[in-house]
Amino acid sequence: MTRVGAIDCGTNTIKLLVADLDTTTGEEYVLAREVRIVRLGQGVDRTGRLAEEAVARTLAAVDEYAALLDEHRVDALRFCATSASRDASNAAEFRAAVRQRLGVEPEVLSGDEEAALSYDGATRSLRSATELSRPFLVVDIGGGSTELVLGDGEVEAARSLDIGSVRMTERLMPSDPPTADEVSAATTAIDEALDTLPDAGVEPARAGTVIGVAGTVTTVAALLKGLDHWDRAVIHHATFPVGDVHELTERLLGMTTAERVAIHVPEGRADVIGAGALVLDRVLRRTGVTSLLVSDADILDGIAWSRA
Repeated sequence: MTRVGAIDCGTNTIKLLVADLDTTTGEEYVLAREVRIVRLGQGVDRTGRLAEEAVARTLAAVDEYAALLDEHRVDALRFCATSASRDASNAAEFRAAVRQRLGVEPEVLSGDEEAALSYDGATRSLRSATELSRPFLVVDIGGGSTELVLGDGEVEAARSLDIGSVRMTERLMPSDPPTADEVSAATTAIDEALDTLPDAGVEPARAGTVIGVAGTVTTVAALLKGLDHWDRAVIHHATFPVGDVHELTERLLGMTTAERVAIHVPEGRADVIGAGALVLDRVLRRTGVTSLLVSDADILDGIAWSRA
Protein backbone atom coordinates (compact mmCIF):
# COMPACT_ATOMS: atom_id res chain seq x y z
CA MET A 1 0.00 0.00 0.00
CA THR A 2 1.37 3.39 -1.02
CA ARG A 3 0.05 6.71 0.30
CA VAL A 4 0.13 9.19 -2.55
CA GLY A 5 -0.61 12.89 -2.87
CA ALA A 6 -1.67 14.31 -6.23
CA ILE A 7 -2.29 17.94 -7.14
CA ASP A 8 -3.85 19.10 -10.41
CA CYS A 9 -3.43 22.83 -10.97
CA GLY A 10 -5.61 23.96 -13.85
CA THR A 11 -6.89 27.20 -15.31
CA ASN A 12 -9.90 27.50 -13.00
CA THR A 13 -9.31 25.09 -10.11
CA ILE A 14 -6.58 23.48 -8.06
CA LYS A 15 -7.42 20.01 -6.76
CA LEU A 16 -5.83 17.68 -4.22
CA LEU A 17 -6.17 13.93 -3.77
CA VAL A 18 -4.59 11.94 -0.94
CA ALA A 19 -5.18 8.22 -1.25
CA ASP A 20 -3.83 4.85 -0.22
CA LEU A 21 -3.28 2.84 -3.41
CA ASP A 22 -3.04 -0.94 -3.44
CA THR A 23 -1.10 -1.87 -6.55
CA THR A 24 -1.90 -5.56 -6.05
CA THR A 25 -5.69 -5.25 -6.02
CA GLY A 26 -6.01 -1.91 -7.82
CA GLU A 27 -8.07 -0.51 -4.94
CA GLU A 28 -8.01 3.21 -4.14
CA TYR A 29 -8.84 4.37 -0.61
CA VAL A 30 -9.46 8.12 -0.60
CA LEU A 31 -8.32 10.01 2.49
CA ALA A 32 -8.87 13.54 1.16
CA ARG A 33 -10.26 15.02 -2.04
CA GLU A 34 -10.29 18.81 -2.13
CA VAL A 35 -10.96 21.48 -4.75
CA ARG A 36 -10.51 25.24 -4.68
CA ILE A 37 -11.71 27.55 -7.44
CA VAL A 38 -8.78 29.97 -7.84
CA ARG A 39 -8.99 31.06 -11.52
CA LEU A 40 -5.22 30.89 -12.03
CA GLY A 41 -5.80 31.49 -15.74
CA GLN A 42 -7.57 34.82 -15.17
CA GLY A 43 -6.76 36.99 -18.18
CA VAL A 44 -3.95 34.73 -19.47
CA ASP A 45 -5.56 34.43 -22.90
CA ARG A 46 -5.46 38.23 -23.22
CA THR A 47 -2.21 39.17 -21.43
CA GLY A 48 -0.07 36.06 -21.75
CA ARG A 49 0.79 36.33 -18.03
CA LEU A 50 -0.51 34.97 -14.74
CA ALA A 51 -2.19 37.82 -12.83
CA GLU A 52 -0.68 38.63 -9.42
CA GLU A 53 -4.00 38.24 -7.62
CA ALA A 54 -4.61 34.87 -9.33
CA VAL A 55 -1.19 33.61 -8.27
CA ALA A 56 -1.88 34.78 -4.70
CA ARG A 57 -5.19 32.89 -4.59
CA THR A 58 -3.56 29.74 -5.94
CA LEU A 59 -0.59 29.84 -3.56
CA ALA A 60 -2.98 30.29 -0.62
CA ALA A 61 -4.63 27.03 -1.68
CA VAL A 62 -1.21 25.38 -2.04
CA ASP A 63 -0.46 26.37 1.56
CA GLU A 64 -3.70 24.70 2.67
CA TYR A 65 -2.81 21.57 0.75
CA ALA A 66 0.70 21.52 2.20
CA ALA A 67 -0.80 21.31 5.70
CA LEU A 68 -3.06 18.43 4.64
CA LEU A 69 -0.16 16.57 3.04
CA ASP A 70 1.89 16.94 6.21
CA GLU A 71 -1.03 15.67 8.26
CA HIS A 72 -1.42 12.54 6.13
CA ARG A 73 2.34 11.86 5.77
CA VAL A 74 2.28 10.88 2.11
CA ASP A 75 4.95 8.59 0.66
CA ALA A 76 4.99 10.34 -2.73
CA LEU A 77 3.65 13.57 -4.20
CA ARG A 78 3.16 14.75 -7.76
CA PHE A 79 2.14 18.30 -8.69
CA CYS A 80 0.90 18.73 -12.25
CA ALA A 81 0.02 22.04 -13.88
CA THR A 82 -1.97 22.24 -17.08
CA SER A 83 -3.21 24.83 -19.56
CA ALA A 84 -2.60 28.17 -17.81
CA SER A 85 0.92 27.20 -16.78
CA ARG A 86 1.72 26.12 -20.33
CA ASP A 87 0.63 29.45 -21.78
CA ALA A 88 1.87 32.09 -19.30
CA SER A 89 5.18 33.93 -19.76
CA ASN A 90 5.74 34.16 -15.99
CA ALA A 91 4.82 30.54 -15.20
CA ALA A 92 8.40 29.77 -14.08
CA GLU A 93 8.06 32.20 -11.17
CA PHE A 94 4.82 30.52 -10.11
CA ARG A 95 6.41 27.07 -10.29
CA ALA A 96 9.32 28.25 -8.14
CA ALA A 97 6.89 29.45 -5.46
CA VAL A 98 5.14 26.08 -5.49
CA ARG A 99 8.46 24.23 -5.26
CA GLN A 100 9.43 26.31 -2.23
CA ARG A 101 6.18 25.40 -0.45
CA LEU A 102 5.90 21.70 -1.32
CA GLY A 103 9.45 20.57 -1.97
CA VAL A 104 8.61 18.96 -5.31
CA GLU A 105 9.15 20.15 -8.85
CA PRO A 106 5.84 21.18 -10.48
CA GLU A 107 5.41 19.46 -13.82
CA VAL A 108 3.81 21.31 -16.72
CA LEU A 109 1.97 18.62 -18.64
CA SER A 110 1.75 18.57 -22.40
CA GLY A 111 -1.70 18.19 -23.89
CA ASP A 112 -0.97 14.55 -24.68
CA GLU A 113 0.19 13.81 -21.12
CA GLU A 114 -2.87 15.54 -19.71
CA ALA A 115 -5.14 13.48 -21.97
CA ALA A 116 -3.50 10.17 -21.03
CA LEU A 117 -3.76 10.86 -17.29
CA SER A 118 -7.40 11.94 -17.64
CA TYR A 119 -8.21 8.74 -19.52
CA ASP A 120 -6.49 6.56 -16.93
CA GLY A 121 -8.23 8.25 -14.01
CA ALA A 122 -11.68 8.20 -15.61
CA THR A 123 -11.62 4.62 -16.91
CA ARG A 124 -9.54 2.69 -14.35
CA SER A 125 -12.59 1.54 -12.37
CA LEU A 126 -14.73 0.98 -15.51
CA ARG A 127 -12.49 -1.32 -17.53
CA SER A 128 -14.20 -4.48 -16.25
CA ALA A 129 -17.71 -3.08 -16.81
CA THR A 130 -18.96 -5.43 -19.53
CA GLU A 131 -22.26 -3.55 -19.90
CA LEU A 132 -20.49 -0.46 -21.29
CA SER A 133 -19.94 -0.22 -25.05
CA ARG A 134 -16.45 0.40 -26.37
CA PRO A 135 -14.46 2.38 -27.23
CA PHE A 136 -14.62 4.97 -24.46
CA LEU A 137 -14.43 8.66 -25.30
CA VAL A 138 -13.25 10.62 -22.27
CA VAL A 139 -14.13 14.33 -22.39
CA ASP A 140 -12.22 16.49 -19.89
CA ILE A 141 -13.39 20.11 -20.07
CA GLY A 142 -11.05 22.45 -18.22
CA GLY A 143 -10.81 26.19 -17.94
CA GLY A 144 -8.19 26.64 -20.64
CA SER A 145 -8.43 23.51 -22.73
CA THR A 146 -10.51 20.42 -23.42
CA GLU A 147 -8.97 16.97 -23.75
CA LEU A 148 -10.70 14.25 -25.79
CA VAL A 149 -9.32 10.73 -25.52
CA LEU A 150 -10.52 7.65 -27.38
CA GLY A 151 -9.52 4.21 -26.18
CA ASP A 152 -10.40 0.66 -25.26
CA GLY A 153 -8.30 -0.34 -22.28
CA GLU A 154 -5.42 1.75 -23.57
CA VAL A 155 -5.39 5.15 -25.24
CA GLU A 156 -5.84 4.88 -29.00
CA ALA A 157 -5.85 8.58 -29.84
CA ALA A 158 -6.02 11.89 -28.01
CA ARG A 159 -6.31 15.59 -28.76
CA SER A 160 -6.02 18.69 -26.56
CA LEU A 161 -7.97 21.70 -27.82
CA ASP A 162 -7.84 25.32 -26.62
CA ILE A 163 -11.57 25.54 -25.97
CA GLY A 164 -11.83 25.60 -22.18
CA SER A 165 -14.66 27.29 -20.28
CA VAL A 166 -12.64 30.28 -19.05
CA ARG A 167 -10.90 30.82 -22.39
CA MET A 168 -14.16 30.71 -24.36
CA THR A 169 -15.92 33.04 -21.91
CA GLU A 170 -13.17 35.65 -21.81
CA ARG A 171 -12.50 35.53 -25.54
CA LEU A 172 -15.97 35.22 -27.04
CA MET A 173 -18.79 35.43 -24.45
CA PRO A 174 -17.99 38.32 -22.07
CA SER A 175 -21.56 39.63 -21.73
CA ASP A 176 -23.81 38.62 -18.83
CA PRO A 177 -25.78 36.82 -20.11
CA PRO A 178 -23.98 36.19 -23.40
CA THR A 179 -25.66 37.65 -26.46
CA ALA A 180 -26.95 35.52 -29.30
CA ASP A 181 -24.07 36.71 -31.48
CA GLU A 182 -21.54 35.77 -28.80
CA VAL A 183 -23.03 32.29 -28.42
CA SER A 184 -22.97 31.88 -32.18
CA ALA A 185 -19.31 32.95 -32.36
CA ALA A 186 -18.35 30.58 -29.53
CA THR A 187 -20.25 27.72 -31.17
CA THR A 188 -18.39 28.33 -34.43
CA ALA A 189 -15.02 28.41 -32.64
CA ILE A 190 -15.76 25.20 -30.76
CA ASP A 191 -16.95 23.44 -33.90
CA GLU A 192 -13.86 24.53 -35.83
CA ALA A 193 -11.65 23.11 -33.08
CA LEU A 194 -13.62 19.85 -33.01
CA ASP A 195 -13.24 19.61 -36.79
CA THR A 196 -9.52 18.93 -36.21
CA LEU A 197 -10.15 15.80 -34.11
CA PRO A 198 -9.93 13.31 -37.02
CA ASP A 199 -6.43 14.64 -37.80
CA ALA A 200 -5.38 13.11 -34.46
CA GLY A 201 -7.40 9.93 -34.94
CA VAL A 202 -10.09 10.98 -32.46
CA GLU A 203 -13.44 10.26 -34.09
CA PRO A 204 -16.33 10.99 -31.69
CA ALA A 205 -18.76 9.06 -33.88
CA ARG A 206 -16.89 5.83 -32.99
CA ALA A 207 -17.53 6.25 -29.26
CA GLY A 208 -19.53 3.49 -27.61
CA THR A 209 -19.59 5.31 -24.26
CA VAL A 210 -18.87 8.97 -23.56
CA ILE A 211 -17.38 9.61 -20.12
CA GLY A 212 -17.40 13.22 -18.95
CA VAL A 213 -15.03 14.38 -16.22
CA ALA A 214 -13.96 17.53 -14.34
CA GLY A 215 -15.85 20.52 -12.94
CA THR A 216 -17.96 21.59 -15.90
CA VAL A 217 -19.35 18.09 -16.37
CA THR A 218 -19.90 17.34 -12.69
CA THR A 219 -21.63 20.70 -12.25
CA VAL A 220 -23.93 19.93 -15.18
CA ALA A 221 -24.63 16.55 -13.57
CA ALA A 222 -25.46 18.12 -10.20
CA LEU A 223 -27.87 20.54 -11.88
CA LEU A 224 -29.56 17.72 -13.79
CA LYS A 225 -29.96 15.84 -10.49
CA GLY A 226 -31.45 18.94 -8.86
CA LEU A 227 -28.82 19.01 -6.12
CA ASP A 228 -28.24 22.10 -3.99
CA HIS A 229 -24.87 20.79 -2.78
CA TRP A 230 -22.14 18.48 -4.05
CA ASP A 231 -22.79 14.77 -3.43
CA ARG A 232 -20.23 12.41 -4.96
CA ALA A 233 -22.33 9.36 -4.11
CA VAL A 234 -25.11 10.68 -6.38
CA ILE A 235 -22.96 11.99 -9.23
CA HIS A 236 -20.11 9.49 -9.64
CA HIS A 237 -20.97 7.07 -12.48
CA ALA A 238 -24.45 8.53 -12.95
CA THR A 239 -25.82 8.63 -16.51
CA PHE A 240 -27.90 11.33 -18.20
CA PRO A 241 -29.82 11.45 -21.51
CA VAL A 242 -27.96 13.66 -23.98
CA GLY A 243 -31.21 15.49 -24.70
CA ASP A 244 -31.25 16.69 -21.08
CA VAL A 245 -27.70 18.01 -21.49
CA HIS A 246 -28.72 19.95 -24.62
CA GLU A 247 -31.74 21.48 -22.86
CA LEU A 248 -29.72 22.49 -19.79
CA THR A 249 -27.02 24.05 -21.97
CA GLU A 250 -29.59 26.25 -23.68
CA ARG A 251 -30.99 27.30 -20.29
CA LEU A 252 -27.57 28.15 -18.86
CA LEU A 253 -26.61 30.23 -21.88
CA GLY A 254 -29.72 32.35 -21.36
CA MET A 255 -29.00 33.02 -17.67
CA THR A 256 -27.02 35.73 -15.92
CA THR A 257 -24.26 34.73 -13.52
CA ALA A 258 -26.51 35.64 -10.58
CA GLU A 259 -29.30 33.43 -11.93
CA ARG A 260 -26.86 30.53 -12.25
CA VAL A 261 -25.72 31.03 -8.66
CA ALA A 262 -29.39 30.98 -7.62
CA ILE A 263 -29.74 27.43 -9.02
CA HIS A 264 -26.65 26.35 -7.04
CA VAL A 265 -23.84 26.73 -9.55
CA PRO A 266 -20.74 27.53 -7.42
CA GLU A 267 -19.84 31.23 -7.56
CA GLY A 268 -16.37 30.61 -8.92
CA ARG A 269 -17.81 28.61 -11.80
CA ALA A 270 -21.09 30.39 -12.48
CA ASP A 271 -19.68 32.92 -14.95
CA VAL A 272 -18.06 30.23 -17.15
CA ILE A 273 -20.44 27.27 -16.86
CA GLY A 274 -22.34 28.35 -19.98
CA ALA A 275 -19.24 28.11 -22.15
CA GLY A 276 -18.22 24.81 -20.56
CA ALA A 277 -21.65 23.31 -21.10
CA LEU A 278 -21.57 24.50 -24.72
CA VAL A 279 -18.32 22.59 -25.31
CA LEU A 280 -19.91 19.45 -23.85
CA ASP A 281 -23.05 19.99 -25.93
CA ARG A 282 -21.09 20.31 -29.19
CA VAL A 283 -18.99 17.21 -28.47
CA LEU A 284 -22.06 15.10 -27.72
CA ARG A 285 -23.68 16.19 -31.00
CA ARG A 286 -20.81 14.52 -32.86
CA THR A 287 -21.34 11.16 -31.20
CA GLY A 288 -24.02 8.57 -31.65
CA VAL A 289 -24.55 7.93 -27.94
CA THR A 290 -27.86 8.54 -26.22
CA SER A 291 -26.49 9.07 -22.71
CA LEU A 292 -23.55 10.68 -20.93
CA LEU A 293 -21.69 8.81 -18.18
CA VAL A 294 -20.24 11.14 -15.53
CA SER A 295 -17.15 10.24 -13.54
CA ASP A 296 -15.81 12.09 -10.51
CA ALA A 297 -12.55 10.18 -10.99
CA ASP A 298 -10.42 12.14 -13.42
CA ILE A 299 -6.91 13.39 -14.09
CA LEU A 300 -6.30 13.68 -10.34
CA ASP A 301 -6.70 9.91 -9.95
CA GLY A 302 -4.50 9.34 -12.99
CA ILE A 303 -1.78 11.51 -11.43
CA ALA A 304 -2.02 9.57 -8.17
CA TRP A 305 -1.71 6.18 -9.83
CA SER A 306 1.26 7.38 -11.86
CA ARG A 307 3.13 7.73 -8.53
CA ALA A 308 2.00 4.43 -7.00
